[in-house]
Amino acid sequence: MTPPPDRVFKDGPLAGLAAWAVAIPMALRYRRLAERRAVLIRGPAGWGEFSPFDEYGDPVAARWLASALESAINPFPAPVRDRIPVNVTVPPVSAPQAAALVRNSGCRTAKVKVAEPGQDFSHDLSRVAAVREALGEGGFLRVDVNGAWGVDEAEARLGRLDEFGLQYAEQPCATLPELAELRRRTGVPIAADESIRSGASPEQIASSGSADILVMKVQPMGGVRRMLDWASRTGLAVVPSSALETSVGLAAGLAAASSLPDLPYACGLATSSLLAGDVVRDPLTPDRGEIRLRRPEPAPELLERWRPPEDVASQMIARLESVANHLLMASPCSDWNQAAIRGVRLP
Repeated sequence: MTPPPDRVFKDGPLAGLAAWAVAIPMALRYRRLAERRAVLIRGPAGWGEFSPFDEYGDPVAARWLASALESAINPFPAPVRDRIPVNVTVPPVSAPQAAALVRNSGCRTAKVKVAEPGQDFSHDLSRVAAVREALGEGGFLRVDVNGAWGVDEAEARLGRLDEFGLQYAEQPCATLPELAELRRRTGVPIAADESIRSGASPEQIASSGSADILVMKVQPMGGVRRMLDWASRTGLAVVPSSALETSVGLAAGLAAASSLPDLPYACGLATSSLLAGDVVRDPLTPDRGEIRLRRPEPAPELLERWRPPEDVASQMIARLESVANHLLMASPCSDWNQAAIRGVRLP
């Protein structure tokens, strides 16, 4: 039997929905998090996940809630494929650990985190070298910088890292103008992630010359349909990726990846192993570098297992309500859920 929800909403902006808070320890160091917190929302179409990071204010978190509402209220779009190629994500671990992660993953594409605070560039070089050796010459290797470098530094460091054969570099600099300048200086393809959520329109991003590829995450983009709309308007290749979610959130990422007309790159959706557990009995993990399209539901015993202390759960539900109220005020439509799902005036 499913444990009682932390909140059943009978009125207000979340009326008709129920919410469960969960907190799962991290299995590997990632974003300097000790645990991953999420509120799982159940609605007429299934389950959605609301898991913005703590540092995000209500205007940013509103997109994450719009995504969760879309998943809970509307069925996902019709897919055009049922198996999604994925990359293994390599956190800022030691070179031997990085190599073991790649060998055990079964994936032929690896994304390596670099520019970790507290580590110097020699750590990046050794980690990337170990991953290349584990992948072999036929594997695909990409690095994720999270906007940590200036243009000159990025040009120099990508030159060194490209000795190991880079498929692309994700967000090497923080802003679109910096990425555009770097792209003129380097032969390494540039992927934009964080900077595409800076407020620029899809057309502005496409015309800025700042990126060859877009890394898109369903929750930060505001939902599956909003992400697909953006992808169609930029005309650039898209790599659907995870925001470090449980399998509930990953299912939305798989839905987006399954609905894109073209999927030229492996997706960053094989991240469930970064958590010490999951809320479903059969997590969305890769098999020989692919994840089968499906939508598992949370298991009652796992909702109970990962239930946080009461004070933490109360804080998480209070944040959900605060963001919902922000989204209600941001929408000009009376049916605010539908407005949020369509991305109307999302901040």
